[in-house]
This record gives sequence, C-alpha cells and structure tokens, in this order.
Amino acid sequence: MTEPADAAARRAVKPVICYPNETLPVPDLALYAQARAKAAKVDEVLVPPRDAACFRVKAGQFFRISSVEGPQVGDLNLWNAADLSERFYSGKSRALHGTHLTVGERMWSGFPYLRPMATIVADTLEWYGIDAYGGSVHDVIGTRCDPYTGHLLNGTQYHHCCHSNLTRALADATGLSLHQAEAHVHDVLNVFMCTGFTRDTGQYFMKASPVRPGDHLEFFAEIDLIGALSACPGGDCSAEHSSDTAACHPLLVEVFAPEAGALDEWQSPPVNGYDRSHGRD
Repeated sequence: MTEPADAAARRAVKPVICYPNETLPVPDLALYAQARAKAAKVDEVLVPPRDAACFRVKAGQFFRISSVEGPQVGDLNLWNAADLSERFYSGKSRALHGTHLTVGERMWSGFPYLRPMATIVADTLEWYGIDAYGGSVHDVIGTRCDPYTGHLLNGTQYHHCCHSNLTRALADATGLSLHQAEAHVHDVLNVFMCTGFTRDTGQYFMKASPVRPGDHLEFFAEIDLIGALSACPGGDCSAEHSSDTAACHPLLVEVFAPEAGALDEWQSPPVNGYDRSHGRD
C-alpha cells in the first residue's frame, strides 16, 4: 500500500499508558520484610529437569524459587487452593505492571476475582533491567511451551513441554484426570526467562537466561495457593524452547512461615468489588 502523506505525523503521536497504576493498592513491603526476617522453612519441593511439581502455600507465607545446579528457567502457574477457577491472569498482570515482573509487583487473578495472588518481595536478577535488545527477565508475555504448537509447526508428539508437565503435576496433586487438570493450566510467569520483542518484526524472542545457582525469586502469598512449576525443557532457553538435548537443571521451591503475630496488621485481599451487574438492572 502507498504510504499516506501524513504517515510521519501519525507515527509521531505520543503513546498513552492504558492502565495508569498509581492508584493500585500498594503492598506493605516493609511489613513483609519484617515478617520474612524470622520466618522458618516449613516445606520444600525439588522440581526435576524437564518435569513439574506442585506445592502449597498458605496466605501470609512466603515461597522462593531458586536455581540450584545450573541456568534454568521455570514456568509458574498459581491457583486459589480452595477454588481452581481462580487462577493467575498473566495478561492483566502484564497490563497493570509491564511485560516483566520484579519486586513490589504482583501476580493477579482473573475475572471475576481480580485480586493479588502473590507479591514479589525479592529478586536477585533485578539488576538485569532491560538490555540492548529489549530483553528482560521474569516475563508475562510468553504462554508456555506446549505440545499443540509443537505438532502444528513440526508434526511432533513431545510430552515434556511445560504445558504437559504442568498438567501432569496438577492432576497428581489434586486427583483430577489429565483432561480435567489440563483445563486449569494457564499462561505462566516465565521465571528467570530472558525475553522481549524484536523491534523489526515484533516477534517474541528468548535468549540465554542470566540466572546462576543461588539466584532466586521470592513471593509473599496473598491468598491460600496451589502452585505448579515446570523446569522448562529448554534449559536456559539460549537455543531451543522444547528439547531433549538442551542442558536442563532442577529448580527448588521453598516455603517459609512467619512467626505467630508477625502479620497481625495484614489481611488477605478480598475479591474484586465490581457488582457484576454488567449494566443490567
């Protein structure tokens, strides 16, 4: 198509932030830090390479995801422990905070709940920022590697991608069938994954994660949670997204409980206050 005469003027229009977030409820990070200082570890789960595992965290507890042997990214799902229909909403978390999450930002649940599920309280990769390619870590833009896209693009039947890993883990943790569990698996927080969009084609890209053993991402659980974490078959995602040849490593999930009384000033957030009338009397 022929470029219009006012093309430059149209491109020069300044952007407007869709969801100004100055009025979002602000987490009390000082209170969380005070509670975390004397919290004791109550559980841990080691997620095997190219597989997934579930864990449970009570409201007011902390959970930490750590690299323990080598560079490895993980795909994280969260659900309300009492109601799997309330689950992490990556799209709205992205709209409220940005393409990548870090300290003070939150994992929000979907409609009609739309409340904080977990708040990031520590991130040893926060230093990375945004690199020269537009890449950053802990994204909420990728969906998760899955067997359906693999079959669509390559005709493969690959079962240890993150979608299948999360499905098996949730089925094992809840007693649901694979088909029932799969319906609850959702778009993820890509923990430790370094991603962005190319400037020329707008394509989603990945690059070698900067994560190293000892790095961690830590959360405060705002509600009772079931989590599922997949140690991605792409390893550090430096070359392939789903692979039997990429170097892969386990990920460690640890759960910490504060001392009694440490959170007396805190309350779990209620579900969203919209009346759900949708314009009908």
